[in-house]
Amino acid sequence: MAGEPQIFRYETPNLRREKEVVPLCRTDILRAHVQVVREGGENNLHAHTGNDGFWMVLAGRARFYTEGDVPLAELGRNQGIAIPRGFKYWFESAGEEPLELLHVAAQVQHVRDERINYTPLKPWQGRLGVGGRPEEAGSAP
Repeated sequence: MAGEPQIFRYETPNLRREKEVVPLCRTDILRAHVQVVREGGENNLHAHTGNDGFWMVLAGRARFYTEGDVPLAELGRNQGIAIPRGFKYWFESAGEEPLELLHVAAQVQHVRDERINYTPLKPWQGRLGVGGRPEEAGSAP
């Protein structure tokens, strides 16, 4: 499906809670946003059925884990990780300053993307909606 180009700009938001999600752009097969996470804004162990995720640290530090809290990577500025669909993971802010994490997700065509939670949602996630974004509960990062 053809669309129109989307121009976007990112500015660090004022953190009012554990995590803020700043949308950048979206098409039928791609979405991009920046997650700003402070201490206590970690997410739960989960996987996505229909998208591969690209994560890159813009500021702060991130620590990614898989099942059993096994560390995958600790990342600093300009470092990243690609998470294929179906892979179980979670992440947290691992530094003193808030984490700014660019997330780009590529949607598999003709596959419904669902977030599968393998551990309970964190209390703050329930305040934002199941998926972490009020406007798209159930389909979050």
